[in-house]
Amino acid sequence: MYLQHFGLRETPFSLTPDTSFFFACSSYQEALNTLLVAARNGEGFIKITGEVGNGKTLLCRKFLATLSQGVQTTTLIGTQNQTADVATAQSFITAYIPNPYLEPKSLLLALAEEFRVPLEKDADQHLLLKGLTRALLECARNGQRALVCLDEAQAMPLESLEVLRLLTNLETEKRKLLQVVLFGQPELNERLRHHSIRQLRQRISFQYDLQGLRKNELERYLRHRLAVAGFAGETLFSASAVGKLHRITGGTPRLVNIVAHKALMLAFSDGRQQVSARHIRDAAADTPEVRRDWLPWAVALTGAALVVSLGIARMVLQ
Repeated sequence: MYLQHFGLRETPFSLTPDTSFFFACSSYQEALNTLLVAARNGEGFIKITGEVGNGKTLLCRKFLATLSQGVQTTTLIGTQNQTADVATAQSFITAYIPNPYLEPKSLLLALAEEFRVPLEKDADQHLLLKGLTRALLECARNGQRALVCLDEAQAMPLESLEVLRLLTNLETEKRKLLQVVLFGQPELNERLRHHSIRQLRQRISFQYDLQGLRKNELERYLRHRLAVAGFAGETLFSASAVGKLHRITGGTPRLVNIVAHKALMLAFSDGRQQVSARHIRDAAADTPEVRRDWLPWAVALTGAALVVSLGIARMVLQ
C-alpha cells in the first residue's frame, strides 16, 4: 500500500463514513446548521435529500456527534450509551436506524430496541406503540428530547411512514415527544408526494437538498482528508489533477474518494510523490460511474473538422 510512501497514518479516501474526516463545505455546513436549528426548536419532521454518494450518512453521523458535543446529550445507538455534559440544559436521546426498509411492526420493534423500551417477547403492534409512548413521555418528564434518524428513507414502506407520523402526534403542551429526521435519495420526494401520506408531508418543517463539492472546494477537501490521515506537506494532487478530478466526478464525494484512492495507488506504482492529471485519467478509466472527460477531445475534433472544412473551401475557391 502507498501509506509509507506518502507519509500517511491511514487511508485518506476510505468510503467508510468516518466523522473525523468530515469536511464542512458550504452545502454540508448549511445542511448541518439546518439540522441543529430544527432539532433544538423541537420540530416534528426534518428531511435531508441528496444524490447517491453525496455524503448523507456521514452528515447524519456528524449531526448525532455534534448533538452529543454541543448539548448535554445521552446518545443511544445500538448498545452504545455515551454522555457529554456542557453548560446548556438541553438533553437528547437519539436513535439511528440505517436500514428502514421495515414493515410497521418491525420498525416499531427497532425503535423500541434503540430507545431501550422493555417489552414482552410476543408484543403486538398495539403494545409496541403503548410501550414507546410511555418511554417518550418519561423522556419528556426528565427534560430530554427523543430524536430518531432514518437513513435511506426512500426505501421505507408507506405504511411505516404513516406509523412514524402517528408517533409524532404525541406531544406535550410545549413540543413534540419525538422528532424524526429522514435522510434519503431524491426518490424520497416522490414517495412523499403519495396522497396517502399527505399529512406527514405537511409536517416537514425543515428540509435541505445536499449538494456535492464545488469546484473551488475540491482542493481544500483533498488537503483536509490528507491532513487528517497524517500527511505533513501541502498537497499530493497537482492543480491539473484537481481540475480533472472535479470534471469527471462532478464533485460527488464518494466518486472523488474512489478515484483519488486509485490515483494515489498509480502514483505510488510510478514512484511519484504527486498525483498528476494522467493518474486521475487512468484511475477514472477503471471507475464506471464517473463522467467521461470528453470535452478536450470534442474541442480537438471540432478544430480538426474546421481545418478540413477551411481546406476544402480554399480548394473550391481556387
